[in-house]
Amino acid sequence: MSNESNSGFTHLNETGQPAMVDISGKHDTYRVAIAESKVYLPAIIRDQFQGNEIHTRKGGVFQTAIIAGIMAAKKTPELIPLCHTILLDGCDIEIHLAGEEAIIRCTVKTTGKTGVEMEALTGASIAALTIYDMCKALSQEMVIRETRLISKSGGKQDHSK
Repeated sequence: MSNESNSGFTHLNETGQPAMVDISGKHDTYRVAIAESKVYLPAIIRDQFQGNEIHTRKGGVFQTAIIAGIMAAKKTPELIPLCHTILLDGCDIEIHLAGEEAIIRCTVKTTGKTGVEMEALTGASIAALTIYDMCKALSQEMVIRETRLISKSGGKQDHSK
């Protein structure tokens, strides 16, 4: 049975029902995906920065967000129902303050039959949510925005913004 319905969606079968994409006929290729998320931080939170980190009773905000994002990328198929389980070769998350925003960039790598863009998006998203969680006692005026795929390579359709 085909992995693509008449609608063009890959996660619907020929009868329009949900289906995991069949990748059994694909060959392993080296794949990389980069995703980004931004978190607006009000002044009361930005004023807490010392160097490139906010230290709280829960620990370093960015350090904790990096660990949470990496853990989330590894658990993507548990969170998003039709994602394949993928062995990740690497996951790197960088966070820095730029003006009023924390910029989170998640890079995920694998050698496999399917891409890692969902893993990169999940890692960036959960890192953003972790920043929110760790800073919410100071202000709930934070805004998570612009979570997007920056680039992906190694599959049949490369993408770059």
